[in-house]
Amino acid sequence: MENRSQKMVEDEKEERKEKVKKEEEEEEELSVERIFENKEVPSWRKQLTLRAFTVSFVLSVMFCFIVMKLNLTTGIIPSLNVSAGLLGFFFVKTWTKVIANSGLLRHPFTRQENTVIQTCVVASSGIAFSGGFGSYLFGMSERVAQQSEHSKDVLEYKNPTLGWMIGFLFVVSFLGLFSVVPLRKIMIIDFKLTYPSGTATAHLINSFHTPEGAKLAKKQVRQLGKFFSFSFLWGFFQWFFTAGEDCGFSNFPTFGLKAYEYKFFFDFSATYVGVGMICPHIINVSVLVGGIISWGIMWPLIENRKGNWYPADISPNSLQGLQGYKVFIGIAMILGDGLYNFFKVLSRTVAGLFVKFHERNANMQIPVTEQNSSSSNKSQNYDDQQRTQLFLKDQIPTWFAIGGYVAIAAISTATLPHIFHQLKCINIRKTRHFHYRSMGGSSNGGILAGLAACGVMMNIVSTASDLMQDFKTGYLTLASPRSMFVSQVMGTAMGCVISPCVFWIFYKAFPDLGFPTSEYPAPFATVYYNMAKLGVEGFSALPDNCLKLCYGFFAAAILINLIRDCLGKKRSWFIPLPMAMAIPFYLGSYFAIDMCVGSLILYIWQKINKAKADAFGPAVASGLICGDGIWTLPSSVLALAGVKPPICMKFVSRATNSRVDKFLGS
Repeated sequence: MENRSQKMVEDEKEERKEKVKKEEEEEEELSVERIFENKEVPSWRKQLTLRAFTVSFVLSVMFCFIVMKLNLTTGIIPSLNVSAGLLGFFFVKTWTKVIANSGLLRHPFTRQENTVIQTCVVASSGIAFSGGFGSYLFGMSERVAQQSEHSKDVLEYKNPTLGWMIGFLFVVSFLGLFSVVPLRKIMIIDFKLTYPSGTATAHLINSFHTPEGAKLAKKQVRQLGKFFSFSFLWGFFQWFFTAGEDCGFSNFPTFGLKAYEYKFFFDFSATYVGVGMICPHIINVSVLVGGIISWGIMWPLIENRKGNWYPADISPNSLQGLQGYKVFIGIAMILGDGLYNFFKVLSRTVAGLFVKFHERNANMQIPVTEQNSSSSNKSQNYDDQQRTQLFLKDQIPTWFAIGGYVAIAAISTATLPHIFHQLKCINIRKTRHFHYRSMGGSSNGGILAGLAACGVMMNIVSTASDLMQDFKTGYLTLASPRSMFVSQVMGTAMGCVISPCVFWIFYKAFPDLGFPTSEYPAPFATVYYNMAKLGVEGFSALPDNCLKLCYGFFAAAILINLIRDCLGKKRSWFIPLPMAMAIPFYLGSYFAIDMCVGSLILYIWQKINKAKADAFGPAVASGLICGDGIWTLPSSVLALAGVKPPICMKFVSRATNSRVDKFLGS
C-alpha cells in the first residue's frame, strides 16, 4: 500500500514536470524575441540611417497628399500606420537588396530601422492633419468667413500664406514631444498601457522581419501595387469627364436625381471604398445611418419651415438658414459623444492608475521569497525582460525634456502674437477654444484668437499622443527611445514644411477650394469657424429652434452611448456610434455609401476566404487610398498649368434634356 502511494506521488511529480516543461516550450514558441535573439540590436545612432530618412521623406510627401485630400473632402482620416510600415519595409528592403548584389552593403535592414521609418512618416503626415489645413487653419481664411457671415461689412479673416503657416507649425508642433518624455516609463513599463495602434504596428514590423513574414510582406506589397495602379489610372480616367461644374462620375445620380439632390449617390471614389475596407463595419453603418436620419428625414422637414424658422430669401450657405442646422446639430452630437467618452476614459484611467499604484505599493511591502521570486519571473517573461532592459538603457534625460519644453514654450509665447496679433494680451497657458468672449466679440479678433488657440492645443495633443504610440512600438521592436524621439522630431520638422507646401498646391490649383460646390469643400473649416464664432457671440449666432434641437441631439448622443455600454460588447454591435453618425449631418451620405461598398467587399471576401482577406485586405485598401490620393498631385499640376479636361459628363432630368434639345435645335 505504501509503495503504491509512493508511486502515485512520483507519477504526480512527473506530470507536473511535464506540464511545466510543456508550458516553457509553449512560451518559447510564442516568444517574439527568441526569434531575433541571434540578431544584434544596433545602437540608437545606427538605427538612424541616411537611407531611413531618405525613404521617410519620399513617403512623407506621398502620405501628405493622401491626408490632405482626405482633409479637404470629408475629414475622415483612417490609420495609415500599416501602409507606412509596409511601404517602408518594401523600399528599404529593395534598396539593401540592390546594394547587397553589388557587394557594397554595410548594414543590414533591421526592424529597428523599419520602426524609425514608420515613426518619421506618421509624424510627418500627422502634421497634415493636426496642422488644421482642413479645419482651424483654413477656417481663418476669407473664403470660409464669407460663407459663414450674413453681414459682409466687416469680415475677420487671415488668408493662408506659406510663410506664416510654416512659422506657426514650427513654434507649436514640438511642445507635445517634450511634454510626454518624462511619462514614457510610467505609462509603458509601470502601468503597461496597451496603446492599440502602436502595438499593432509593432507586431506588423516584427512579422515583416521573420522569413515567413518577409514572404507575406512581398505578396502584400504586390497587391498594394496592383490596386495603387488601378486607383491612380481610375482617377486619371475620371478626370477627362470633369470639364465643368457638377460634371463627371463623382456626380453620378446612382439612385435618381431627387436622391442626388439630398446627397445620396455613389461617387465612384476609390479612396473611400478603401477607407471603408479599413474602418470597422459599425463605423461605416453608423455613418450611413446618420446620413439617412439627417439628409433623408430631418433636412427635408426643416426645409419645409423656410419662411417660418428662417428667412426664405437667405443664402443657402448662410448659417442663419438651413446650413446652420446642419452644422450646429452635428457639432452638438460630436460634443455629446466626446464629453461622454472623455469622462468615461478619465474615470477608468483614474481607477486603473489607483489599482496599479496599490499593487505596486503592495509588492514593495511584501518580502521576497523563493515562491514570490519565481512567480515574478514567470509574470515577466523573456520578451518583457529584453524589452524593459533595452527601453531603460537609452534614457532621455529628464532635464533635457524639461529644458526643451521651457525653451520652446518661451519661443512660442514670444512668436505667436506676431503671427496672430489677436493673441498679444493672452497667456498661452490659458488658451482654450471658448474663452474669448471676454475679448469683446469678433470685432476685436475673438474668432481668430479662438482658432489660433485651438491650433496650439491641437498640435500639442496630437504630437504628444503620436510619440507615446511610437514609444510603445519601439518598446515592442527593441528600438531605442532615443531613436524614436529623434525620428519623431525629424518627421515633425519634415511635416512642418511638406504639409504647408502640399496645401499651398491645392489652394492655388483650385480657386473654389472651401466652397460647398467645390471638389475640395473643406467642410470642417466651416465647422471650426462657427464653433469659434459661437464661443464669441453666444447662442445669438444660431437660427430659430436650432438650440432646442442641439440640446436634444446632445442628450441623444449620451443616451446612445449609455445603451451601448449597458448592453456590453457582444450585444451592442447593432447600436450605431454617435460620433460617426454626426459626420454626414453637414457633408451628406455620398461618401458613406462608398465606405459601405468597401465594407461589403471586405465582408464578402471574409466569407469566401477569411485568412486571405485578413492578410491582404489592408494592403488592397491602402493601394486604393494611395493611388487615388497621389493622383491629386498631377491633377493639381494640370490645374495650375491651365490644362482643362476635354469633356463634361453631366446628368439632367428628361424634361431639362428636352428643353436643351429644343434650344439647340432652334
